[in-house]
Order: sequence, then structure tokens, then C-alpha cells
Amino acid sequence: MELEVISNISVDCVVFGYDTNKKSLNVLLIKRYLESEIGSDILVDDYVLTGYHVYEHETLDEASTRVLKELTGLTDLYKKQFKAFGSPSRLMSETDQIWIKNKKFSSRTFTIAYYFLLKTEDVGVGSKRYEAKWFPIRELPKLGFDHEKIIMEAYEDLKIKCLSEPITFELLPVKFTINDVQDLYESILGIEIDNRNFRRKLINKKYIIALDEKQVGVSKKPAQLYMFSKDIYEKMFTKNYLISI
Repeated sequence: MELEVISNISVDCVVFGYDTNKKSLNVLLIKRYLESEIGSDILVDDYVLTGYHVYEHETLDEASTRVLKELTGLTDLYKKQFKAFGSPSRLMSETDQIWIKNKKFSSRTFTIAYYFLLKTEDVGVGSKRYEAKWFPIRELPKLGFDHEKIIMEAYEDLKIKCLSEPITFELLPVKFTINDVQDLYESILGIEIDNRNFRRKLINKKYIIALDEKQVGVSKKPAQLYMFSKDIYEKMFTKNYLISI
């Protein structure tokens, strides 16, 4: 039985991944490629976000989870629905129109955008089906549709959110050093951070737990390892709407 799609509603997924070795915030993109049926002229050759139309039986969240799983094999990731994109001109470039005609979907498609956070090493990108590839956030290739706009808006939202919630720990190993956290914040925000102030502020957080362990396999002096406690964080920030009298 063929699943029924909603032809003008889709989800697009901005998959952010942090490369701890290169200290780089990246976006996972897939190849969009089309040759003419007559001859071998290349009609479309660029990259896009992973996304697809919503099925009739699905919620938006279910659709985004399905799309992400098809590309990465992962489901249990930090996810945020951050905006809907519905400009009448969002799919009107020449290459977009060629692609739309070939794939037989509506030029007036509304997309609901999500972003996800993971570690780059958690995803194998060898699939020939999607030709997925990681790109640094500041070195994006030629993109189809309005996907550069979607990525940049997701990135701005991520920068704001990482300053108010501990979502950055979704991008780090379970055990990390203070320098690992600082490198990540600098990569996301694109700024240099004063090491001493950052270290002092971080280790004073009750939800940052010092472990009785140090780095192994490093040539320099091994650094102290820490963990983020989600349980402690949630207990500290549980909303209480009761009025104390």
C-alpha cells in the first residue's frame, strides 16, 4: 500500500554536528543531482537539507523523526521545531523548478524546519543513496531551494539557545574537559572566550560534575574530566507556579 503524501507540506531537517577533533560545527547535507533524459546534460547539481513531504497519517514531529532516521539511522536526538517557511518565491529558481517538475510536487510548498544536535562521529556518511556530507557552518556549498536561509536561521536560534540552556552538551562526549566545552562554545558563537572566567563559571555550576578521572592518551598533561548531570539541571530549573505566602 502506497503511503499518501501531503503534496505541499514538508519538513526540512538542519542536522548540526560537532567534530571534536577539528573543533568545527558542521551541517549534514545531501546531494541534489539531475541529468537530462536526452543526452547527459547536468540540470541540477548542488546540495540541500534532508527533508520530505509529510504523510497523511503523520504528525509533523513524526515526519521529522522519520526523515532524520532515514538519513542517519538515529532517533533519540535533541530536536527543535524552530520556524515555518512559506514564501511564494522560496522554490522559484530555475533549478528548483526543474527539480520540482521532475519530482512532481507543488511549487507552493510550505516547510516546517527542525534542527537536531549530534556528534559527527555518530553518523556514517558513506550511503550512496543520499551522498551525505558534513560541511562547516561557515563553508557551505551551493545550496538549493531556500535552504541557506533555513540553515542560517537555525544557526542563529542555536546561538541564542546555547547561551540560556545547556544544549551544547548534546554535542560533546559524555566525559569532557573544560577546554572541550570552551572550544565548542567558541565554534558555535564564532568568538574567543576568556579561559579563566569561563573555567570559573563552568565548574561552579552544580550540574557540572567533576569525575575522579583524567584524560588518557594525550601527550600533554592530562586534564580533569567532567560530566553534565541532566537530572541535577532539571531539578534546579523545575518551574514552580505556586505562590509562597
